[in-house]
Amino acid sequence: MKQSAHLLCINPKCGQIYPIVSRQIKCEKCGHLLDVEYKEKPPTKLKEIFYQRRSRDSIYNESGVWRFRELLNFAEIETEELDQCSKFLVSLDGAEGRQSKPYHMSKVSNFVGIGNNNLMLQPEGYNPSGSFKDNGMASAVTHAKMTGAKKIICASTGNTSASAGMFAANENMECDVYIPDGQIAPGKLSQAYQFGTQMIKVNGNFDDAFTKSLDAANEEGSYTVNSVNPFRIEGQKTIPFRALEFLEWEVPDWIVYPGGALGNTSSCGKSLIELYNWGWIKKIPKIAVINAEGANTLHNLYNGEFENEELRWNGGSPNLELVDRYYDYMNKNNLGPKTKATAIQIGKPANIAKGLRALEFTNGCVIQVSDKEMLDGMSVVGLNGFDCEMASGATVAGIKKLVDDEIIKNDDIVVGILTGRQKEPLLPIDYHNDPANKFAKPPRI
Repeated sequence: MKQSAHLLCINPKCGQIYPIVSRQIKCEKCGHLLDVEYKEKPPTKLKEIFYQRRSRDSIYNESGVWRFRELLNFAEIETEELDQCSKFLVSLDGAEGRQSKPYHMSKVSNFVGIGNNNLMLQPEGYNPSGSFKDNGMASAVTHAKMTGAKKIICASTGNTSASAGMFAANENMECDVYIPDGQIAPGKLSQAYQFGTQMIKVNGNFDDAFTKSLDAANEEGSYTVNSVNPFRIEGQKTIPFRALEFLEWEVPDWIVYPGGALGNTSSCGKSLIELYNWGWIKKIPKIAVINAEGANTLHNLYNGEFENEELRWNGGSPNLELVDRYYDYMNKNNLGPKTKATAIQIGKPANIAKGLRALEFTNGCVIQVSDKEMLDGMSVVGLNGFDCEMASGATVAGIKKLVDDEIIKNDDIVVGILTGRQKEPLLPIDYHNDPANKFAKPPRI
């Protein structure tokens, strides 16, 4: 199936269009972020084709991203022509998203207080670089090559650098990574070094590194692969695609994500908007975003804890001046993000507007959890034989809090996304060496 696509400003009052090969990430007219928009409506018969592809001997059918290529065909190729797939689509031998699907975890269910049949967790740590980033990186680097880019650039607290470095090395591209000095997990940093990336240390936090990376991406031949890139969002749409396919396209009541830069929230929202408008789903699940208490910008703004105003998408007219005032408040009071969950240690979420759109469309919610609660969530996942990082523990802790507060009902069907595997070895060691922790198993002498 060939598709026609373009870039579209997400502000419905603007509607500015850009060609699909543009490297624009923001609308020049109004400043909003951009979406990839498709002109054709994919037929629902593709559901069966997607299922059948999983057993075929082609990396583009095995891939958990490109198996759904008709739903993100911004390359405008004939999707059944594998030679065209090979020419245009970037893949790590079909491994991105291939092993990702929801699982029942009985000990987690008992911990959060919901029936085992009603709760599924989807570990994205099975991706080649160990996190969900590979889904979006496959699509972003595909577009980078379409535009003739020779170097990909990102800011990172860890997982993005590992994924970008891996894809760049595989595609024989340069990769520059801007990192907040001293604020990136060594296990993640070592991955990026292993792939030959050029590290650029920034005196500041992730938000400072991100600003510098965007400036560098404006140079000739350079291309940003952070989640403000609309093509990163396209690949990450396949995370809920795989969850829905596992459920035979029966929609759960909730999809729960950790909240950092809000790329996952944005991509999930976009996927649900498209699937609903295409007639693929008849019901809209609620998205729950779980912030760390130490990096809780969205929580504070969404729930009216700053200036008593609840920030909303408001049909495409969010009060971004409120966001700017909040950032000024943070800067003046030295309130930078601080949490051991470095993957979500972000104070200025770059995708806040798209995240608000996703929450409005799904009637979702935003809550915050403590570092201790995230560590408990991470640890109970481990007791089921699955590995996840501390930021993924936010998903478990958030579900528990939503169940305790009776926002998630006992008969609701819930899918939680575990965004990455454990790459910070001292976190579980320190946790289990402290007998006061709920799931601690300290060593015996």
